Amino acid sequence: MQIDIRKLAIEDYDELKETMQKAYPTMSESIWSKKSIQKLLKIFRDGQICITVDGKIAAVALSLIVQYELYGDDHTYKEITGNYTFNTHSDTGNVLYGIEVFVDPEYRKLRLARRLYDVRKELCETLNLKSIMVGGRIPNYHLYSAELSPRAYIQKVRNKEIYDPVLSFQLANNFLPVRILKNYLPEDLHSEENAVLLQWNNIYYSKKPNTMQDSVIRLGLVQWQMRHFKTIDAFYEQVEFFVNVMADYKSDFIMFPELFNTPLLAPFNHLSERESMFKLAELTEEIKIKLSEFAISYNINIIAGSMPIVDSGELYNISYLLHRDGKIDEHRKIHITPNEKKYYGMKGGNEIKVIDTDCGKVGLVICYDVEFPELPRILADQGMKILFVPYLTDTQNAYTRVRHCAAARAIENECYVAIAGCVGNLPGVNNMDIQFGQAAVFTPSDFAFPSNAIKGEATPNTETTLIVDVDLNLLKELHHYGAVRTMTDRRRDLYDTVNLNSDTE
Repeated sequence: MQIDIRKLAIEDYDELKETMQKAYPTMSESIWSKKSIQKLLKIFRDGQICITVDGKIAAVALSLIVQYELYGDDHTYKEITGNYTFNTHSDTGNVLYGIEVFVDPEYRKLRLARRLYDVRKELCETLNLKSIMVGGRIPNYHLYSAELSPRAYIQKVRNKEIYDPVLSFQLANNFLPVRILKNYLPEDLHSEENAVLLQWNNIYYSKKPNTMQDSVIRLGLVQWQMRHFKTIDAFYEQVEFFVNVMADYKSDFIMFPELFNTPLLAPFNHLSERESMFKLAELTEEIKIKLSEFAISYNINIIAGSMPIVDSGELYNISYLLHRDGKIDEHRKIHITPNEKKYYGMKGGNEIKVIDTDCGKVGLVICYDVEFPELPRILADQGMKILFVPYLTDTQNAYTRVRHCAAARAIENECYVAIAGCVGNLPGVNNMDIQFGQAAVFTPSDFAFPSNAIKGEATPNTETTLIVDVDLNLLKELHHYGAVRTMTDRRRDLYDTVNLNSDTE
């Protein structure tokens, strides 16, 4: 007999399905689809483990990494898995959450589950995660439920007066009961929808800097004055000034406005608007690298407003999120205004995704994007808690559209929305003459938030900064206990929002 432990592969799916059906003969609707396994392997391959016996799948363990403070000790299986989409997974989370372990009944005497748990513990230590959490079934509880409460049942299992195939195993593997989870898995009839929240602590864990150990995130927004710069170094000097200030105030993020580098268009004013924007795009890579260096050296996540970029001969409006650990993410403006089409011939991007940061999942859209409610809704369905919106508006009318739409997105998606734009005038640069702007942070509208749903706002049309603290735990409380619960109460039987270019739906 040959026993091997390895990472799961999508080619294993047929055997996985067969093994799972044998392991859960009374829970046929709980069998994971091939698409779900494919998603897990894409987002966290290291956490998906299998054991083969003579080359055949005999046992499987599936896991996610979550930012546990966002869910706490009172959650359901549906909540911790993001309604079975796994959008709760976060590369910068602090807890390994076990969502599945099953063993082919034919091989249960080989203690394969113990091997899977040993691999999980090793992975938890390797990734420097705080603990492993699982919602453990109690499949023998239905035999005693007429005479014992779940609490009394668990105590008898701990005292070895009753044997439970799942709970007894987990206790033997040094998992400690934390609490009883009610309505954890509705289809688990043998456990009568109960589960035991169990925890294994990583004694080698060391607190990682900049990880969201609490829920308060500090946002720094720059209301950027349009001005001429003699050189690009002068531009960098002004950017670094604001980065330094925000870092001194211990901000987790700093955001610059849309097209904040357009003062560098001045030397190309003799060209057409489109030609000059192509010339400006030649500086984008250099600016991106320079701002990434600032993010690392000042230990702050930078949202680099937006800049033009040329890809395959087409012009795009792109924003970068430059992480303080050196990682770089991007968002290409999806909805292009008539002005951008007319003067620059810009094209829209086609990717919608949340961004994992050391402060949780955030969304990034550019100006006009926020006026389309479907886009932030898709991001919210993927777990976004903060939406960043760099914008550039010339008139108060245009600013009002962005402002009111941003405020609406905060309410309907149960998230925070931060906006920042340019102010002042820029003579000598075609199509960039005047600006109107006011940085602000909007909240949902409920008792835990300001009565006007505005966390903070800057003085309009003045170069300044806005620094605001937002508490992610308030969003969690709103989701479960708010006066209204817009994310939960949607009529999905009548309508839904679908990302056609994603494999998550």
